[in-house]
Amino acid sequence: MHLLVIGYVWPEPNSSAAGSRMMQLLNSFHKEQWQISFASPAQQTEHMADLSQLGIEAEHIELNSDSFDHYIAEKKPDIVVFDRFMMEEQFGWRVEKFSPDSLRVLNTEDLHSLRQARHNALKQNREFVIEDLYNDHGIREIAAIHRCDLTLMISEVEAKLLVDQFHVPETHVFHLPFMLPEPQQTDTLRSFEDREHFISIGNFRHAPNWDAVLQLKTEIWPKIRKRLPKAEMHIYGAYPPPKATQLHNAKEGFLVKGWAEDAQTVMQQARLCLAPLRFGAGIKGKLVEAMQVGTPSITTSIGAESMHGVLPWNGVITDNIDTFVDAAVSLYEDKESWLLMQQNGNTILQARYQAEEWEPKLINRLKLQLQLKESLRNKHFLGLMLRHHSLKSTQYMSQWIELKNKNEEK
Repeated sequence: MHLLVIGYVWPEPNSSAAGSRMMQLLNSFHKEQWQISFASPAQQTEHMADLSQLGIEAEHIELNSDSFDHYIAEKKPDIVVFDRFMMEEQFGWRVEKFSPDSLRVLNTEDLHSLRQARHNALKQNREFVIEDLYNDHGIREIAAIHRCDLTLMISEVEAKLLVDQFHVPETHVFHLPFMLPEPQQTDTLRSFEDREHFISIGNFRHAPNWDAVLQLKTEIWPKIRKRLPKAEMHIYGAYPPPKATQLHNAKEGFLVKGWAEDAQTVMQQARLCLAPLRFGAGIKGKLVEAMQVGTPSITTSIGAESMHGVLPWNGVITDNIDTFVDAAVSLYEDKESWLLMQQNGNTILQARYQAEEWEPKLINRLKLQLQLKESLRNKHFLGLMLRHHSLKSTQYMSQWIELKNKNEEK
């Protein structure tokens, strides 16, 4: 089996949940001894994973260039995974034209259009409604999902949204959460007494994370600090811009630490994780990492969405700032409650995120999808229609840009 991943960016597992998720997928494919290629038009970065350790061929590809046509025609992979819908828009028509037998799989990470729509509603100081998705961004993303043979959804809520609201056939959607190793026993984790301070972590290039940092700085941390004057708020995340580092204030105990070489190491040193996320989508890597190292968390309904099912949270979920502050102070000081919340996190990991359960489900679903590929394509008329119209417009735009670039080079 030959599988090609077309990446929006090169995977950075220590920078973002999306990077961790991609490495989980690649490791699953590697265990099957499949031949794996990873291609991306993005620039390589200092924090990217060394894919050669998994025997993965890493290659640079160009946008709006017929060089990809020759590349994909020569490779003819059994499966092509588009990492986020923008890559399907760019390369989907070329894959269909030059490698039509390849199974086309979309890895969404989260519904980008849902995150953006929730952000827009927040900026307008109102509740999100489903009609907020009826815009250019939403139309593009949902169209890409319909054009693919299978879409991997990390969130149950978003998988249901696709089926119920946007009429994506259940045969074309697969709910696949994080795939994690067996969690540590709670008695092997760092003790309550051996931890101190609060932590918040997240890539600064991700808008919900930056908004959460601002919430902590202006609304939440001053109230916590007033009640816990010796506590500190440690802010970690990749790619901190000057506007973030300028928030650093040692006197206030608000410390912007920036890049963390190992997120789990800094997470397990903290007593509590704070994630006041006001918008977003998908499921949150920072909150899963908190559970893995036994750090209870205080978050919002958006932060915990689709993460714990009917199981009790490993901390407190609230959208009210004063309740958020009260919960943080109370749990920081109450060892008995803290230990109960830590156990809750371990139970969630056991029940919902075990790699040994999800990896076989993923591999079996891909094999089944390959087997039923033609019949499923023919039954999904909306997908056929969108590929006919949307791919033509994308194709002609791409070819126009390609021709324009060639003329400028002369």
